[in-house]
Amino acid sequence: MALQLMKLLVTAATTTEVTPTDTRFFYVTTSPTAAGSTLTIDAADFLLDNGTAATALPALAVNNSYFNVFINAVLQMEGISTYTPGGTGVGSLAIAVPAGGDGIPTGTPIVLELVSFAPSSSTDVTT
Repeated sequence: MALQLMKLLVTAATTTEVTPTDTRFFYVTTSPTAAGSTLTIDAADFLLDNGTAATALPALAVNNSYFNVFINAVLQMEGISTYTPGGTGVGSLAIAVPAGGDGIPTGTPIVLELVSFAPSSSTDVTT
């Protein structure tokens, strides 16, 4: 009999699920912010979806989450906002208002949206 290559025959199927979590924080400006300056909103100044005061801004998982900023219901460009997780006095959202344009007037709604993903996989190996 001739030599043969012997190998295993294995079949596997992997199922991956990705569950998003969407958290929103709300703020209404109490004073105008001029063009060329920065509006910094402390974690405790935000309200949650249910109307209660926020106590902290959660940490965002690297490569597994992102944030969006809406000013007066308009999604803003990524480069003008800086997100810092943490509680009162530490956690904040800083919005650098570009020079040469309009500022942010008093009474403007600002929404911070955080999106995180919880991926899970399972593999079923059969022969």
